[in-house]
Amino acid sequence: MFWWLSDRARIALAFATIFIIWGSTYLGIRYAVAEIPPFLTAGTRHFVAGAALLAWARYRRLGATATEWFHSAIAGMLFFLVGHGSLHWAEQTVPSGLSALLVATEPVWIAVIMAVIGDAPLRLKTLVGLLLGLAGVWMLVGVDAALTDRTQVLGAIAVLIGAAGWGAGVVYTKHASLPANPMLRTATTLLCGSGWLLGASLLLGEPARLRTPSPLAIGSLAFLILFGSIAAFTAYYWLLDRYPATLVATHTYVNPAVAVALGWAFAGETVSPTFLAALVVIVIAIALVGESPSLEHVTSALKRRASVQAG
Repeated sequence: MFWWLSDRARIALAFATIFIIWGSTYLGIRYAVAEIPPFLTAGTRHFVAGAALLAWARYRRLGATATEWFHSAIAGMLFFLVGHGSLHWAEQTVPSGLSALLVATEPVWIAVIMAVIGDAPLRLKTLVGLLLGLAGVWMLVGVDAALTDRTQVLGAIAVLIGAAGWGAGVVYTKHASLPANPMLRTATTLLCGSGWLLGASLLLGEPARLRTPSPLAIGSLAFLILFGSIAAFTAYYWLLDRYPATLVATHTYVNPAVAVALGWAFAGETVSPTFLAALVVIVIAIALVGESPSLEHVTSALKRRASVQAG
């Protein structure tokens, strides 16, 4: 990864990628789904990224078994049909910053699900850190940016359902038989997920409603594919090979700050006056989460998320 750069520069670039690019994907989704139907947007995005990674895997003579494809199909349903399908649909009405906030509940869902099935206990410091982080991102978005009509309420509920579905997918992949190679695992899950999404798009009649999109919508979709899916995933997994998962997973709390800032700057979204205070709260939350040994159980599952994260 950028072998000509110094180690410090590569590290800084990798963290900037997962902090900034994944935070910017929420605005990219907003622009794309404004003109391209949501399930078609998500399905196309993940199909192109998955096909590119599968071609690379085939070049390396890597292949998946029928069992691995089966489990990839289940994971793809949880991650992409439920998780990303709901997010793309909701961002037709829900501001990108608020969507990022709601998606930030994913670590809480993961921790709760793992505690319910007996994979990892919930420790006090873990709970305090996670809840404080959520409080921080809620301060960041601000109560005054909350939901104004029934459509936005339904959209917010959809994002929360998607976050819970993604959490279930993370826990499922922790136990499922998936390809050992991370790139191949990403490819099979992305392609299966795109199949679910494109199937849903056909059932909903989205292709018939598609009109020629603007350069902004096409460019946003290209950005989501190249940077949100392929580049950010590569940076994420590269960091996981070198740093504790607790440190790398802090992007979950940084991404909403980026999403809110970009939404304010480019889409006219409201930013709460408590912005700076929220950032302080988030930093404290990251420190608590990073010091909590029990979170290693959760972030070991988040390593699996790295193999299917597409932003």
